[in-house]
Amino acid sequence: MRVISGEFGRRKLIAPKGETTRPTPDRMRESLFSILGDRVVGTAFTDFYCGSGAVGIEALSRGAKRCTFVEKDKAALEALRANLATLGVGPRAEVVAKPVGAVLGQRKWEGIVFVDPPYESETEYESCLLWLGKSAADLVLVQHDRRLKLPERIGQLQSTRQLKQGDNWVSFYFLGEDSGIA
Repeated sequence: MRVISGEFGRRKLIAPKGETTRPTPDRMRESLFSILGDRVVGTAFTDFYCGSGAVGIEALSRGAKRCTFVEKDKAALEALRANLATLGVGPRAEVVAKPVGAVLGQRKWEGIVFVDPPYESETEYESCLLWLGKSAADLVLVQHDRRLKLPERIGQLQSTRQLKQGDNWVSFYFLGEDSGIA
């Protein structure tokens, strides 16, 4: 696993040992950030269920002003902290070592939020979308198994696009209807 492009491009990342996390494949991250383009530059980014932090680190590498990483698994947190230390991202990264459900209602999440719960935790998807539909997030990206049917609209969020690669899909939810991403 590696950072695809930007400031930390081609740098290797470590993943936690075992099967408690499912890293977002390099190809999926590359496609996702190609679609996002300059939308990432200067924005706040949140990586819920971040695992090793590959998606949030990619956002930082491509110019996000800061990233909040939320993860509860100890092995994943170890890998995440090692990756952040190796890259020296310092004050641009905040690590929240708690379950996502414990922090959802504690802030107004803004900018771009990436949500990638364990595929078998279907209730986590709905819970996140309900909270984020009330937040200030401009864009919510939800990685999920292709068999999971997510709502087209939830709160103020409208699904306008899906990135599909095998069984991995990312659904794009925008605040309002004008996404600016075709």
